[in-house]
Amino acid sequence: MKNKAVIIFGPPGSGKGTQAELLAKKFNFIHFDTGRYLENLIYSPNALKDPILKKQKENFESGKLFSPLWVLKKVKEATKKIAAADKGIVYSGSPRTIIEAFGNKNQKGLMSLLEKLYGKKNILIFKLNVPQKSSIKRNSQRLICSVCGLPILATAKINRCAFCYGPLRKRTLDKPEVIKVRLKEYKKNSFPIFKELKKQGYKIFNINAQVWPYQIFKNISRFINFSK
Repeated sequence: MKNKAVIIFGPPGSGKGTQAELLAKKFNFIHFDTGRYLENLIYSPNALKDPILKKQKENFESGKLFSPLWVLKKVKEATKKIAAADKGIVYSGSPRTIIEAFGNKNQKGLMSLLEKLYGKKNILIFKLNVPQKSSIKRNSQRLICSVCGLPILATAKINRCAFCYGPLRKRTLDKPEVIKVRLKEYKKNSFPIFKELKKQGYKIFNINAQVWPYQIFKNISRFINFSK
């Protein structure tokens, strides 16, 4: 299979990260988890001394998006390294704004870079659809392993990760009041991206994300296999 760039859109709790991990394993892609990558930056020891990282951390913990131009810079840097290693890539958190996707008069966006590195025909875009009520419920129940970062739905009383047995924690942005802010940000910023992508000739595959993750995975995989 030729190297591809796969973009997975969807509201918080739609399962973007889970699908990206599954696709990375099956197709030998690199899963670039934008949220986790940037979260590691803002919670690094350097963040205490860096005013830019400090500001980004404040945005993150309130449910707002990171500054688009800062995100674009970091994502493009990482994308170039992955492409240089001759690897396909799957995104579970990029692009999230028009600027990240298409840039501005001073800087080209992620889509332009992907077309250059992978070719437009090798860029596949999926949109996971899930109702707002389900999104809030899923995120409210989610815990994160403080060691390996594995997300877990806390439907029972558990306090340890099933993979590495690390202690679990709840992220600030998974509180119901913060999730509502994140959902508004998603609609405000992502919908204009969908419109522009279609205008530029991209096909967006709509995926029902109300079913089990393995069913979503089968749906996405068949489109990727078909595009070999």
